[in-house]
Amino acid sequence: MADGDLEDILDGNVNFLEIKGIIGFDGTTIKGFVIHPDEKHVIYPLGNKVTIQNWSTKAQVFLSGHTNTISAIDVSRSGKYIASGQINHIGFKARVIIWDFHTHSIISQHELHKVRVEAVTFSSNDNYLFSIGGRDCGNVVVWDVVESHVVCGSAAAHGIQGEATTILSMNRRGACFMTGGDNHLAVWTVDKDARKVHPLDVSMGKLKRSVLCMDVNERDEVCYCGTATGDILKIRLNFNHDIDILMPAKHPLTVGCFTKISRKRLPPGKVELYSLGVKSIRRLFAGPLLIGAGDGTVELVEETKYVGGKEDPRVKMPSIPTLRVMKSTFVFGAVTSLQLMDKDRVILAGTAHSEIYFIDMKTFDTELLVTCHTSTIYDIAFPYDFSEVFATAGQNEVRVWSIRTLQELLRIYVQNFSASSVVFAHDGKSILTAWNDGIIRSFTPLTGKLIYAILNAHNKGVSALATNHSGNLIVSGGCEGQVRMWAISPYRQQLICTLKEHKAPVSAVDINKAGTEAVSASTDGTCIIWDLVRQCRRHIMFGTTLFMCARYFPTDVQILTGGSDRKLSYWEVLDGTLVREVEGSSSGAINALDISEDGKVFVTGGNDQIVKLWDYQLGITTHIGEGHSAVITAARFSPDQKNIVTTSGSGSIFIWKCPEDMVKETKDEEPPAEAPEKGVSKEETIQDLPTERSEKSVKQKAVCTCPCTKRVARVCGNVVEKPEVPVGGVGDGDNVKSPEVKASPKSETHDAAKCASNGTPKGTNNNSPKGVNNGTPKSTSGNGNKTPSVKGSGKKT
Repeated sequence: MADGDLEDILDGNVNFLEIKGIIGFDGTTIKGFVIHPDEKHVIYPLGNKVTIQNWSTKAQVFLSGHTNTISAIDVSRSGKYIASGQINHIGFKARVIIWDFHTHSIISQHELHKVRVEAVTFSSNDNYLFSIGGRDCGNVVVWDVVESHVVCGSAAAHGIQGEATTILSMNRRGACFMTGGDNHLAVWTVDKDARKVHPLDVSMGKLKRSVLCMDVNERDEVCYCGTATGDILKIRLNFNHDIDILMPAKHPLTVGCFTKISRKRLPPGKVELYSLGVKSIRRLFAGPLLIGAGDGTVELVEETKYVGGKEDPRVKMPSIPTLRVMKSTFVFGAVTSLQLMDKDRVILAGTAHSEIYFIDMKTFDTELLVTCHTSTIYDIAFPYDFSEVFATAGQNEVRVWSIRTLQELLRIYVQNFSASSVVFAHDGKSILTAWNDGIIRSFTPLTGKLIYAILNAHNKGVSALATNHSGNLIVSGGCEGQVRMWAISPYRQQLICTLKEHKAPVSAVDINKAGTEAVSASTDGTCIIWDLVRQCRRHIMFGTTLFMCARYFPTDVQILTGGSDRKLSYWEVLDGTLVREVEGSSSGAINALDISEDGKVFVTGGNDQIVKLWDYQLGITTHIGEGHSAVITAARFSPDQKNIVTTSGSGSIFIWKCPEDMVKETKDEEPPAEAPEKGVSKEETIQDLPTERSEKSVKQKAVCTCPCTKRVARVCGNVVEKPEVPVGGVGDGDNVKSPEVKASPKSETHDAAKCASNGTPKGTNNNSPKGVNNGTPKSTSGNGNKTPSVKGSGKKT
């Protein structure tokens, strides 16, 4: 660090971290993905911030002003204004903010809704902002954008009508709009002089529907409404041909309830509906309808005449099959947003699974553009000495990302469970994950196939995980407060010991470089240094805090911890004494920290949503990074120290550029490895993972590289064949088996030569930690049966 920079830091001048890339999109908000009228920018919410992204350069700007998650967003027709509404706690007001798109500043705001803002929309002339509240509010508010004051407000529903959930402004009449919801559909007219708004209910007869989305034609004649039932309502609005006359000439009425014409023969009286309801609908200028359903179906349909009419006895439901499907495709997740660009030649579909798809209007070919986690990310991991990829752990899945292209390379999906921790094996041949169902799972880094699973590793879920450099030992922490050591070998995963000291969940575990000690942090206010050789406690550190993170200094002489007291503590490993205590944040707990490999700097993140880079020796902040929209849950340095990766509770991933003076010097390039001989299989390593995402997933044939069909030992110079030994995970009572994968045998002479070179019979582990019995019986599953062979064993000893 230069002397000038040091003087600036000591004077209190802190620099800002540069953002290299962001992986994040919140698709759960209805109509939450909006294309700006200039078709160069897209606007969408990300936690409690509004994101403006340049679609070509991917540069992003964040608008901060909300105190909680954004639930509604809209852009004015002219592109000058952005409106956003949020969710708040029960009993509190929900804020609506109007932003200036060009200056990124707040123009006006109000808190006239309670708890939640359900939807917002601008009028066609940008004079009004219409908003509706949620279930605890139930009001419609009209806000004057030009004069920045409220015009009027009224209850959205009355009588037996349900709550209003969607709102739509007219195209030619700026003072008119529609609301729809549960058994509710009304046309509203604003009287600015009288400061009133007049509703007019749509005549629906005996039809009962819950309206989810709406769209109107360019002349305000017909409105199409998507329902939770899975059909389409067609409403005639009956406006006067003179656009200056705001009130409809006649009462708006329902023309019909339509559904698509089925391509297969159905029983009499049955029609084909859209599964999980119609979540999004757009009417094209030429007349066809673009429909997005809850099951991920995206279809282009046109309205036709039904020959049988209502008198056909075969049609008993009110939905009449009159929509002919012209084109159809499928995306993953409920379609919450449908946007058109490039003169209606391109469709961008946002889904509830936080993904954005590109759909060609002519061919309806689908391409995944953006994907990210849908909820909180709990951990980050980099492979050893490899900075091109990193892994993240969240709800239901573990993902591997390319740091250069910001694209997803691999997704490992485990339904209904959350991954609390992820770590790469030191040799890069496996990804170790901890799950809240109490199972430790190991996967291959290229295909994501399960290698082994340690069942019932912890009673109340696994909360922390760490492995040593040799890969033969795993230290895990559980939500019940226990720390357990596991011996990992190619043939079995065996419990060594259980260390019972903590009284609360273990929040973090870290092993030193030598693999002789481990530190565990717990929310019971203690950090314990464990002796992994003697399997006992060495030191215990007490603090008036809930410890959330702990890391060894690279030379293993100190430990850095953080917790709910907003303090960063330096502990001496030799005797467990507190050396230094620094205030890490002024407003929130410290949830994550990581120390660089050279030990000069470390990074922290917490509830204040600010990433901070610290000088380790001075104990002061040198750089800060702002942009996260939720609490920061994990932070990691890349092995080359060029990047810092942080994650948050909103599911977003931020990649920050390290300052130039902190970048690790690159090593000389190693000569390329020789290509393997033909016919010789190669084990998967994370370095083999391509950093460019493939177009299609190719199903690969599993090939085992370990000699699991025959075991050969050299006894007194003679080759002796041993019977087949099954391998797999060890259970403590669950009737769960490891997945069966066929293994390919190797030649006896090749296997015997390896055993002879080691000087040890195959299957013996001389480097096992103390207390490991290499002569244990063959591993069995919880039901007592032998588990089948498993592909992709660990490093052979």
